Amino acid sequence: MSVDYVARRARLAALLPAREVPALLVTSPVNVRYLTGLVSSNAAVLVRADGTALLATDNRYIEVARTLDVPSVEAYDVESALVEPGAGIEAAWMSVATYRRLGEGLVPLEPVVELLRAVKDDGELELLRTACEITDQAFADISGKIVPGITERDLARLLDNRMTELGADKPAFDTIVAAGENGAIPHHAPSGRRLRTGDLVTVDFGARYQGYHADMTRTVCLGPPTDWQREIYDLVAEAQRAGRHALAPGAGAREVDAAARTVIEDAGYGSRFRHGLGHGVGLEIHEEPFLGPSRTGRLEDRVPITVEPGVYLPGRGGVRIEDTLVTREGGPELFTKTTKELLVL
Repeated sequence: MSVDYVARRARLAALLPAREVPALLVTSPVNVRYLTGLVSSNAAVLVRADGTALLATDNRYIEVARTLDVPSVEAYDVESALVEPGAGIEAAWMSVATYRRLGEGLVPLEPVVELLRAVKDDGELELLRTACEITDQAFADISGKIVPGITERDLARLLDNRMTELGADKPAFDTIVAAGENGAIPHHAPSGRRLRTGDLVTVDFGARYQGYHADMTRTVCLGPPTDWQREIYDLVAEAQRAGRHALAPGAGAREVDAAARTVIEDAGYGSRFRHGLGHGVGLEIHEEPFLGPSRTGRLEDRVPITVEPGVYLPGRGGVRIEDTLVTREGGPELFTKTTKELLVL
């Protein structure tokens, strides 16, 4: 993917005067990568309001840094090498100890680069689309192995391996497989519990491709569903449709969440939907924007975001259905294409 990092830094520089800082010291590794292309465990970049920038990293990465389109200096203490009086800092990333060490006069700022990252360019969307295609194909390839007797852990391993075989860097996050009663735990860690006939099985996973993260959840049933299983599945599917249809540039994060949440609340299961409706995806698996009852702000065009309502019944099981979509003026574009009809295996 050809990236105009100079243009990215220029967009950031244009935001700094309104925040009354002459520069921003960027220390988040993901944000450094977004602004310079350098993947490093020890780097920072200073972006000034006049559009100039300086990158610092240590001797492990300096040779790569020198091939990039930004001036660079070699330093182990990258923050001290770049800090300038009155500069803004990323309050969510810089430790209190580092802040104190750098001295007075720095200005802690709320996320800035993250707001730029939320809106994706064509190259980013293409990488994310490929990550979602790998995710879809991996699920199709292993669905025949979702059978009674396999353990949650082994099923997760099959998915992870298949995504890698299909070209993923690695899984986008720790794959979730939750069978039967474990489905009531939204972030259940796969265990040695064996799948059994009659289980609802929730599978939450995604591929990371060239740094970009996909996210999809499907819930399947091993054998014909019971009345309560069909009831909550159909309810979550209805809520997910409502959430997807509410996605649009200009829509409020709280209002999109409410579109799906109200469906579940009206059916009497409001207390069983215990997390936000969704989140942005990109260079991180969870990034701006976030959809939830207390979230503020409005969506923009070209924002990849998940919609993932769920109903969780302790001791019995649960259902979650999740897609990765992109906001568009003419309606959201669906990136994860696996059917949302209840699969009975």
